[in-house]
Amino acid sequence: MVYNIPEKEKKGVKRIMARFEEISALLQKGKAKDLAALVSEELAAGTRPKDILTEGLIHGMSIVGEKFKNNEIFVPEVLIAARAMNAALAVLKPALADAGVEPVGTAVICTVKGDLHDIGKNLVKMMIEGTGINVIDLGVDCSAEKVVAAVQEHNASLVCLSALLTTTMFYQKEIIDALKAAGLRDKVKVMVGGAPVTQTFADEIGADAYTPDAASAAEKARSFFD
Repeated sequence: MVYNIPEKEKKGVKRIMARFEEISALLQKGKAKDLAALVSEELAAGTRPKDILTEGLIHGMSIVGEKFKNNEIFVPEVLIAARAMNAALAVLKPALADAGVEPVGTAVICTVKGDLHDIGKNLVKMMIEGTGINVIDLGVDCSAEKVVAAVQEHNASLVCLSALLTTTMFYQKEIIDALKAAGLRDKVKVMVGGAPVTQTFADEIGADAYTPDAASAAEKARSFFD
């Protein structure tokens, strides 16, 4: 059966697809102010908040992540794009809430106890948020007790642990052990990362995943919710 789609409707579809492409492009370029304004315009025009999120923002961040993995762009460009994403989300989140659109899930992220490095952790956080996951950032120098409490409070199903020092990477195992002791280990996936961390180490301490960069971390994190 062949359907004849009215020309007006065709034009409407073309317009909205072009807008999604523009949202994606502005995000990739890190044009925070212009991006937030365009998101506001589309909301006012009646475009569904969920479509703006998935077809525009998340699509744009996925391209940023792929370019980062391929060394086509670097950390400064990713940070700028992620900040633009945050600016757009500040406009979009109230509309998403009104429409009943929830995050796909919740993750807890931190740099472990004794370690004050946060650039890598912050980058991973922003990339994961760009996939539609709600991220609770516990900051740096984070104890096992604080992680356990956050998982319980926010009903998180993913824990992301960063360590940039060989002297602190072993604390990732202490957090995993604390999750086991609290009866939470079967309820959460644990991802580990950081300069000294390897897949072998992740396997040894019982982590569910290790990723070498922020883009891979975002992809893996999202896979736990799909």
